[in-house]
Amino acid sequence: MTKSMKDLVADAKTRVETIRPGDAQAAQARGDLILDVREPSELDSDGAVDGAIHIPRGLLESQADPDTGKGHDALVALRHSEGCVHVLCASGARAALAADTLTTMGYSAKVIDGGLGGWKEAGLPIKS
Repeated sequence: MTKSMKDLVADAKTRVETIRPGDAQAAQARGDLILDVREPSELDSDGAVDGAIHIPRGLLESQADPDTGKGHDALVALRHSEGCVHVLCASGARAALAADTLTTMGYSAKVIDGGLGGWKEAGLPIKS
């Protein structure tokens, strides 16, 4: 059976939790991580969450795996820990796929509800 991206995202969403943008911001202040999986051009055009780390979705697995030699220090530090990775994209589709992958890799991961749009609608700060 073949699946579309919409099917893959829907499937991933059955396995990952979501978190409200304000709750993700509060968790970040307590030491959790916000991970933005958008492309660099999207950060340039739409802004970014202050303090978030940026790893485009296509590079996530290599930077989340400490054995590749390309692991992102802040991300890898949360693997198998008490901390959580709160994943953000433009609307939530890529974030759901990324959070599902991270969970499979041993991370605690949640999707920030509504993506960057939800973050902005909540009135939370964005850096240009």
